[in-house]
Amino acid sequence: MSMFMRIALALVIIGALNWGLIGFFNFDLVATIFGGQDTLLAKIIYAIVGLSGLATIVLLFRPDEEAEEEHRANRDTFRNVNYNTEFGDEPDFKEIRKKSERENSDSKDEKKF
Repeated sequence: MSMFMRIALALVIIGALNWGLIGFFNFDLVATIFGGQDTLLAKIIYAIVGLSGLATIVLLFRPDEEAEEEHRANRDTFRNVNYNTEFGDEPDFKEIRKKSERENSDSKDEKKF
């Protein structure tokens, strides 16, 4: 996030806290500090906070940077699919099958007698 957006976000938070004070306690901190709501300095502060709110609307529509990074990593993983097995070459079971078939046929021959 750029420095401009950080400052704008800080001013929006200050404005939100001021509105919270007005809503809960009927206390306007900006007006108290700068001599009332009608003073030029208070109006400038209100205007800057308002412009900061407009600038930070962009944050609502910007994709989450962490989610974008994760999406990029997953996309690259699926593109580079590796179909190799973890254990290398496949084992040859022909000899084991032949041996078990011989044993099975020997046991069947024994049962006949």
